[in-house]
Amino acid sequence: MTTQNPARSIIETLIARGQTLAIAESLTGGGLGFALTQIPGSSAVFLGGVISYTSEVKVRELGVAQSTIDKFTVVSEEVAIEMAEGVKNKFATTWAISTTGVAGPGDYQGSREGTIWIAIRGPVNQTLALTLDGGRDGVRQGAISSAIGTFARILISHTA
Repeated sequence: MTTQNPARSIIETLIARGQTLAIAESLTGGGLGFALTQIPGSSAVFLGGVISYTSEVKVRELGVAQSTIDKFTVVSEEVAIEMAEGVKNKFATTWAISTTGVAGPGDYQGSREGTIWIAIRGPVNQTLALTLDGGRDGVRQGAISSAIGTFARILISHTA
């Protein structure tokens, strides 16, 4: 797996292992899926995703419990995990990645602008909390880069 392009490494590794991936995005608004599908061959392993920008879509399409949102807010580790598990089940994939957070401008439901949660579910489960700066675009791009980089590192360290 090459380290120059983590997205390419992800796609090549998943192809070599016969594994699949789906994503659930909130604050990244489709940017994570876009970044991954720029890689030739991604259609062999990237099955799809859900852009769940609202709580209603998180509940209806991903099976996130309304009680989880009510207790922890959408900007939480718990919601990120339920999003990833929901999309993994929906698409019956080996792996799933979710992103949720506050891109800004401004804070949301008590969470500071730049607060991000990323969850990865599959043979290895991991969550990542970030606080990013850089305005709306910088926060979104940082979340996408962090999700891709973290997942690539998990794939490197996890032998199928």
